[in-house]
Amino acid sequence: MRRKDREVCDSSKIEEIIGRCGCCRIGFNDGGEVYIVPMSFGFAADGGRFTFYFHGAKEGRKIDLIGKAPNVGFEMDTGAEVYCHKDPEVACGYTARFQSVIGNGVVSMVSDSEEKIKGLSLIMEHNTGKRDWHFDEKMADSVSVFKLEVTKLSCKEHL
Repeated sequence: MRRKDREVCDSSKIEEIIGRCGCCRIGFNDGGEVYIVPMSFGFAADGGRFTFYFHGAKEGRKIDLIGKAPNVGFEMDTGAEVYCHKDPEVACGYTARFQSVIGNGVVSMVSDSEEKIKGLSLIMEHNTGKRDWHFDEKMADSVSVFKLEVTKLSCKEHL
């Protein structure tokens, strides 16, 4: 990372930043073309290792790409705000606050029903703040769940 003064290395701080992000953009490789999909998500953190969970339709371009090209990139951010820190009459007098997380990982379909329900529960918890969701088998079977196991991650903030 070029700006080491903005790098966040503490895993609990990274987890906190991820917790504030509302969207994870996943970049799939589609035969040399990048296909970026914004997704709502849930996540699990275990000793600085992150796994993101997503849900969606059982068919479509991203489902096809998970099988063909499971190595993906991702990005999420929060708190973006442009503000003046010097002379408001000079363009270079402005800068932006932000917190962002980018990385790479391997994406795969979740077929185990217990992990699928765990993933759906984490998605709901992240998006609503509520825990202890109940998913019956029919409900869980109606959607696909996939996960992104992070292999490389960097986090940056400018406040």
